[in-house]
Amino acid sequence: MTSVQIKEVPGQTHRVLRARAAAAHQSLQEYLRAKLIDDANQPTLDEVLDRAGGRDGGLIPLQEAVATLRSDRARR
Repeated sequence: MTSVQIKEVPGQTHRVLRARAAAAHQSLQEYLRAKLIDDANQPTLDEVLDRAGGRDGGLIPLQEAVATLRSDRARR
C-alpha cells in the first residue's frame, strides 16, 4: 500500500478529527483512512454523468421526455 501525508492542517481541524476518531474508537490514521476510502468509492457527479453519457439507449429530445413524464404523472 502507498502512503499519503498531509501537511499544514489547521489546529482546530486536527482537534476535531482526533475527537471524531476517538468517538469512533479508532486512531486518527484509521479514521482518516476509512474516510478517504469511502470518498474514493463514491463517484463524483462528473464521473456519473460521463458514464451515463456513454451508454447506449433511446435518444429522444428533452422536451419530449418532459412531456411524457408530465402526461404519465397527470394520469395518476
